[in-house]
Amino acid sequence: MRLFCQDESRFGLKTITGRRITARGVKPVGKVRWQFKAMYWYGVVEPATGEYFFWECSHCNSDCFQIFLNLVAQQYSDSILIIQVDQAGWHKAKRLQVPENIILMFQPAHCPESNPIEQVWQYLKKRLRWKSPNTLDELRELLREQLLVLTKETIASITGRASILEALSVARL
Repeated sequence: MRLFCQDESRFGLKTITGRRITARGVKPVGKVRWQFKAMYWYGVVEPATGEYFFWECSHCNSDCFQIFLNLVAQQYSDSILIIQVDQAGWHKAKRLQVPENIILMFQPAHCPESNPIEQVWQYLKKRLRWKSPNTLDELRELLREQLLVLTKETIASITGRASILEALSVARL
């Protein structure tokens, strides 16, 4: 048995702004885009090992979530996965057919901070700050570059909260 944390995140052409080093009293200057084209990335991470799986989709809905669950089930077919998910409507859809090696564990409503994968999304978006891709393909390439350099050790350091790792060691998952 393995514990994974799952969530989706929106990545769009609207520039992500953030802090920049400038002289005292000088506001940072950068190119900003206001396009509202976007794509969604689904992901699962395992806090204990840093293992991860990401998949791009055009929407957040039960159809895309079903495909994602099937891909995760295939990727980790040798294990039973307990996957922490939020209470989004597509996670609870009646027509959703959860694969046999997956158990969905719903986190409390309105508590995104309880899901460690949220920090992974923040980590990735921080690295996309001030980038101004012209198309979704350029954004996709930037994100893929970030995912290629993302290591299991980095994921484990971001998601491996002491409380989670302690609970896993007691449960012997």
